Amino acid sequence: MDIEAYSGPPETVEVSIVIPCLNEAETIEGCIKEARDALECKGISGEILVADNGSTDNSREISARAGARVVTIMQKGYGSALIGGIKAARGEYVLMGDADGSYDFSKLPDFLSHLWQGVTLVMGCRLPKGGGVIEPDAMPWLHRWIGNPVLSNLGKMFFRAGVDDFHCGLRAFHRQSILDLDLQCTGMEFASEMLVKASLAGLSITQIPVTLRPDRRSHPPHLRSWRDGWRHLRFMLLFSPKWLFFIPGLLLFSLGLCGFIVLMTGPVTIKDVTFDTNTLLVCATMMLIGFQALFFAVFTKAFAVRFGILPPDRRIARILKSQPVELGIGGGMILSLLGLGYLAAAVIYWKEVSFGDLPYAESLRIVIPAITAIALGVQSMFSGFALAILNLPRNRTG
Repeated sequence: MDIEAYSGPPETVEVSIVIPCLNEAETIEGCIKEARDALECKGISGEILVADNGSTDNSREISARAGARVVTIMQKGYGSALIGGIKAARGEYVLMGDADGSYDFSKLPDFLSHLWQGVTLVMGCRLPKGGGVIEPDAMPWLHRWIGNPVLSNLGKMFFRAGVDDFHCGLRAFHRQSILDLDLQCTGMEFASEMLVKASLAGLSITQIPVTLRPDRRSHPPHLRSWRDGWRHLRFMLLFSPKWLFFIPGLLLFSLGLCGFIVLMTGPVTIKDVTFDTNTLLVCATMMLIGFQALFFAVFTKAFAVRFGILPPDRRIARILKSQPVELGIGGGMILSLLGLGYLAAAVIYWKEVSFGDLPYAESLRIVIPAITAIALGVQSMFSGFALAILNLPRNRTG
């Protein structure tokens, strides 16, 4: 990431107010003035840093005249601008906020009071659920009632983060602690990445209510609702193998297994509906898909832990140390032999009718369990080898 900063003697300040900027000539000066007043009012040692992301208007010149330090972030994207700004900041703490005039920088002392008490990340909350205020016309209906609440509730459920507004752009944090998270997202999902990684790392997090004001710009916002909403959701799913793979896999396998056991002995009629071999085949397919999803959950979690993407997990460590190859081969052989035994029974049944036509339902009730058991057995053996690969020693000298 290329950063072009104004030259000057390095100095240490208590807080850096970082404002990402892309063609915000209409509003950037007001944001800088509000931020400067917040510093001066409380006598806080600080700087205002504008992380310009390639503005083609005179945002840079306006920012410099207003007293901000301007750095140019060459890589495009909201996340890129903030990552570059945080790296260039000189303060022990950072308050970040957008340049469109929608956030009140005078809330700085409220954020700092929590940081001084040892909290690592202080999130602003715009939603009424967390005490926030959204002024009329400040947030589109889709974002206010669907996008933000749904994504924030999913984030709370996935990562047990005790905040109500995952995507508030006004937040403050201990700079080095956030840099240690090695944030990488270049787009709007950076807002989720910071909170998700901070939660997974066990950092202390709290929230304070803030007010969201109407956007003061005349041009459209940089946010794209569906595209950026999907990118937030995708990021959260990628960092939660439990909810992406394990929970759906467990549900599919359990439901499929229950139906499989019931239908193996014969058809089941509920009121006027009869469930027979077609449903048995559906249940078998659910079991196979569910088993594969469960393995994906373990494999992706083990991979992410091994390469430092997710924090260590004692359960994954136990699985990797439990000889997965041998366990996979052992369990897989039992299932495969069971399936082959069923196939042998099917062949004998077929022989009894001189290899002629077999009753459709009775034959499938033998063949489907046989093929299912063999498929699960083969999956178990391959899965054991795949997990063992993650436990191979790595050469760390290269």
